[in-house]
Amino acid sequence: MWSGPRNISTAMMRAFENRTDTEVVDEPFYAAYLNATGSDHPGRDEILQSQPRNWRVVAEELCRREPAKVFYQKHMTQHILPGMDMSFTESLVNCFLIRDPRSIIASYAKVRPTFVLEELGFPQQEALFDRECDRIGEAPPVLEASLTLKNPRHVLTQLCARLGIEFEEGMLSWPAGSRATDGVWATHWYSAVLASTGFAPPTESPAGLAVELNDEQEVLSERAQAGYHRLAAFALKP
Repeated sequence: MWSGPRNISTAMMRAFENRTDTEVVDEPFYAAYLNATGSDHPGRDEILQSQPRNWRVVAEELCRREPAKVFYQKHMTQHILPGMDMSFTESLVNCFLIRDPRSIIASYAKVRPTFVLEELGFPQQEALFDRECDRIGEAPPVLEASLTLKNPRHVLTQLCARLGIEFEEGMLSWPAGSRATDGVWATHWYSAVLASTGFAPPTESPAGLAVELNDEQEVLSERAQAGYHRLAAFALKP
């Protein structure tokens, strides 16, 4: 599942981890991304110690492991680095989780006030989506956050059908708290999902119009809108 930051990506990971046949991995390229970019994220040193710093090592392990019937990989598109060989994705079933750029930018700015568009993964997500469309000859599964939250049962049922697996009722709720599978960065980013027991109702308009952005953030949002709407056209409907 390829998502940018400040989405429902961790809740989606919870949903799959609560299945009876699934194991998950949380942002396996995070340390490689920090090591390559030098970005000063919260918990940087701990993250670098917790994962391999070479993306090639990570990619090989992701394609080699078969820990369960379903191996759910939660990926952040901003972790896709320039020059990174994405051919490893051809061994995976790739899905895309999107959210209105205005909402993502407003949420991300609360943690990291200064950033560029690539740090939110919008260009990388669109490029990978196009690559996958070309590879399989059709649009891969796309989930839009606000639409998913309107009716998670229906959207997840559709997703499971696309993936060739049975929907499980347990995907809709989970125990609150942390998991051993959470990345070491959870204390910095996961406060909402750690308190959650299921998918929360949508709190934003589909267009994110109620979100306030400064002038610089408005420019970033405008640059990201076209790609967001391209993928949103394929989103599973509630």
